[in-house]
Amino acid sequence: MTDNRLIHLVDDDEAIRHSASFMLRHAGFRVKTYVDGVAFLEQAGEAEKGCILLDVQMPKMDGLQVQEALNERGVAMPVIVLTGHGDVAVAVRAMKAGAVDFVEKPYAKQTLVDALTRAFERLESRRKEDVLADEARGLIENLTAREKEVLHGLVDGQTNKEIAISLDISPRTVEIHRANVMEKMGASNLSTVLRIAFAAGIGLE
Repeated sequence: MTDNRLIHLVDDDEAIRHSASFMLRHAGFRVKTYVDGVAFLEQAGEAEKGCILLDVQMPKMDGLQVQEALNERGVAMPVIVLTGHGDVAVAVRAMKAGAVDFVEKPYAKQTLVDALTRAFERLESRRKEDVLADEARGLIENLTAREKEVLHGLVDGQTNKEIAISLDISPRTVEIHRANVMEKMGASNLSTVLRIAFAAGIGLE
């Protein structure tokens, strides 16, 4: 059994790269290995999306430095750090910097697989959110400038009358624009309009 879930395994220990990649491929993952953090960062910007399995204790750059560099470059892949046994302080720092999980060495196969499964679930949910945001922005792009102004008024919690006053138009005109907004968004009620607006980032500034 194989699937499309790719793991970027970053560890300077050749024996661990070999054994972990063998174990993970056997568990159904695809694996790409890197000899250290510098080697991974050289390719990270163009790398296929997946999950990063990142050793903390490495020469040149340790795992936390690599994680910091990934954050600076906007590489938004889930990171699981591999820490030494009992190295809780490092694990906490990694989690604060955005790692989704940590696994202590030596690790049991199931512990690692479970952590990776959770990370991929998070990646998938983030992809769905991105798709929803794109769809919402597409719906809003179809609105006229005036309809967008009415939408912003609705998001701000204003009544039709308050929107009319702020835009210097009649309440009846606001009603017409509001009906157009709902029709173009395929929304049957205000809560759906608001949900789409929030998915597109409107009102969350």
